[in-house]
Amino acid sequence: MAAGFWPQFSKRVLQWLDSQGLSTRDAVLLLPFAQHLAPARRAWMQLGRWQPRIETTHSLASALGPKLLPQPLQISFDAAIDALSARSLLQGQSWAQALRRRDSRAFDLAVLRLVEAAHAWARAASQRAPGAREAFWSQAREALTQSGPGALERALAMVALEWAASDGRAPATDALFELRPSAWVLLQCGGPEPLANSVLDSAELHGMPVLRLSADLSLEEAFATSPPPGLIEQAVCDDFESLAQCSAAAVLQHLQLGRQPVALIAQDRVLIRRVRTLLERQSVAIGDETGWMLATLPQATQLTALLRAARPQASLDDWLGCMKSELAADLSQRYGAAALSALELQCRKRGWSSPAALQPAQLSPGSARLWSAVNAALEPLSDGAAVRPLADWLSALAETLQRLGATAQLESDPAGAQLLDALWLRRSPWPGSAHEAVMQQARLAYGEFVAWVEATLEAAQFVPAATGPVAVLITPLARAMLRPFAAVVLPGADAVTLGPVPAGPALLNDGLAAQLGMPTLAAKREGQALIFAQLLRVPALTLLRCHSRGQGPLAPSPLLERLEQALQVAGLPPPRQWQDARGHEPVQTHVVQRAQAVTPGLLPARLSASALESLRQCPYQFFARVMLGLREQDELEAPLDKRDYGTWLHAVLHQFHELRAKDPGAESDIERLQAAAQQQMQELGLSEAEFLPFLASFERFIPSYLEWLSAHEEGGARYQAGELAREIKPFAPLGQPLQELLLGGRIDRVDTAGGAQLLIDYKTGSVAGLKDKVATPSEDTQLAVYALLMGAEAEGGEQQALYLALDESKGVDAVIHPDVGDSAALLVDGLADDLLAMHAGLPLPALGEGAACDYCEMRGLCRRDDWTGSLL
Repeated sequence: MAAGFWPQFSKRVLQWLDSQGLSTRDAVLLLPFAQHLAPARRAWMQLGRWQPRIETTHSLASALGPKLLPQPLQISFDAAIDALSARSLLQGQSWAQALRRRDSRAFDLAVLRLVEAAHAWARAASQRAPGAREAFWSQAREALTQSGPGALERALAMVALEWAASDGRAPATDALFELRPSAWVLLQCGGPEPLANSVLDSAELHGMPVLRLSADLSLEEAFATSPPPGLIEQAVCDDFESLAQCSAAAVLQHLQLGRQPVALIAQDRVLIRRVRTLLERQSVAIGDETGWMLATLPQATQLTALLRAARPQASLDDWLGCMKSELAADLSQRYGAAALSALELQCRKRGWSSPAALQPAQLSPGSARLWSAVNAALEPLSDGAAVRPLADWLSALAETLQRLGATAQLESDPAGAQLLDALWLRRSPWPGSAHEAVMQQARLAYGEFVAWVEATLEAAQFVPAATGPVAVLITPLARAMLRPFAAVVLPGADAVTLGPVPAGPALLNDGLAAQLGMPTLAAKREGQALIFAQLLRVPALTLLRCHSRGQGPLAPSPLLERLEQALQVAGLPPPRQWQDARGHEPVQTHVVQRAQAVTPGLLPARLSASALESLRQCPYQFFARVMLGLREQDELEAPLDKRDYGTWLHAVLHQFHELRAKDPGAESDIERLQAAAQQQMQELGLSEAEFLPFLASFERFIPSYLEWLSAHEEGGARYQAGELAREIKPFAPLGQPLQELLLGGRIDRVDTAGGAQLLIDYKTGSVAGLKDKVATPSEDTQLAVYALLMGAEAEGGEQQALYLALDESKGVDAVIHPDVGDSAALLVDGLADDLLAMHAGLPLPALGEGAACDYCEMRGLCRRDDWTGSLL
């Protein structure tokens, strides 16, 4: 068991030192991970003897001296900074610049692959003795020359190799080779450690005593020489949520049985986040050694939203997202909490989708001031040169955060403070360092700067400080080795999650790695198997997996299959099935009936044609839309559709007829329509690229419409007005409670024709649907409401009405309402009866039928899909 390993190990080391007559306090004991230092030191204290120096290779190197700062164009192991250095290195390579001109994305990928390979070369060299490095570089050059990938890949690998080889700094770990303790002792666990073995090899050459001990377990031999294992159990779950719940339940079961602490192995971060949430609901004290990628934290997400809003091509949705973030909270509070809501409401109401389309004069004073302040805050990033040094971009970002009032907010939060440090926003690089050189010399466009920020945040990890004793510790598989856990829970013991190992650098294939003594895929797989076998030391091990993912089956991990085979060979039973101890709570079913609302004594203050249509289609829809005032907010960045085309076409025709009526002979009708089309596109903030298909339709529409207009005017019709807003009180003669109720609307167009008033409603739908609508005149609402609104202006004359279908492939078509006056009178009488019944308390039921229900935004409110009954 892991708890008893360290006392036995300490005794074994002490016995060897005593047998060799060596001083324990002058010896050095190297361990695999920093997490092993505390249990090893505690075990040694129990012996009552001088402790050797118990370290890892990196902790010992750090104690012996600091790292040397990377100079300009030297490898810093900061991937984002090194990527910019690599771009500078490739400036003088003609083949690289040709690639950049031909395919910029391929060039960016080549830079990333170059950095990846250079880091691998540098690490491999640092793990060798100083005297062996030159031979390593020579061997690598020869291997790349003789074999390897294609021409481009080989060239990149050679540049990476020479970049790493040209770094004259001695790694900090070189101090280990010069150290002369009384003895070196190495504990191997999870496979060989190249640096530690190189140090001990060098020590042996200098005649120093060396002891190598291995705690590795082979899965195939794990039970041949070891005592019978503790509890091993496994569970096969149905899906992701089931796996998360069972994993949390397994942890809780171990805790209830007194097994504490429990290690929760982190392989799938999404899964572990869900498990952690479930455990936190049970008030379990949790520690996390894996932390979070800084880019996934809310502070980084908000910063990304800010950078997105400062792009030249940013949408209004990007700006609103930035203004709603916590980084802009101070600014929003300064101008009032309602200013931002009012600003967004106006944007959606007026259809503004880009910052350029927004008209500050049409905003409320508070919203206008907020909009101006946000513009001023983003100005350092959005104004100025398009290509700037990285340092200038960082200064602009710091200034923007300061103007938003976000700097102090970020500094007060540990994650926010780390974000500022990672992006060099509150610290400066050392003079003469690689970081300073890159920041001063690398010139980036805005998109490249944003990519650098994202890469920097993705490379940084945020690990919150421990706040006290924990019952559950989230840790990677490798760090669970030889630690005194009472139980281990490993979710994701499947062939996809537990089994595959990360590939090496793309430019260094497996054969090349084997030839140069660098990690190969086979060595990584064997190392993973050795790490997995260490879990058998704990008293209880629970392995969980899903039997399928999506539509396909999900096999168990090969390591799990090897474990079962090893148990079988040793004559031991296979892992037992995990028993879920959770209880089942019966849930009573509730019958959901058709929704209905009752509004006794209540009436809307104002009605429109669309509200009346809603009342006819579904009374409950009317209740939600009109009585409750609920609205589905439009997406600011929704792709342009037929409705946008209809809105634009209405505005174009209104402008066309107004100007034509004022000055008929100024220009041709075709020119006037085309000019109105362009002007309305600008006023509505429509993108010409997105609107191109509709513009093509409009070009076909122009001759068709002018042909209809010519025939219409030859019949004596004349344009009178358009876009007329009207309100009346149609029920005033009836007294209370309907006396003050308003009916309002906007009439698209009013013409005069032979002394009659002609009401026209533009439509971009199909003419067949319009003909169906007027086939039963009393059921048509739109034109009847138009007739009511304009009745007082008809001056006792005749009223006529028609729908004008504008988007027909066969041309513009007029669909005449046969008797709009009678329809208007019937509408008032019927509507009065309905409103009085509503006021008296008659229910407003959800009908749940027809096309009105299929696309109704209130479907979730009436629970149409949950009704019980014959309709389903």
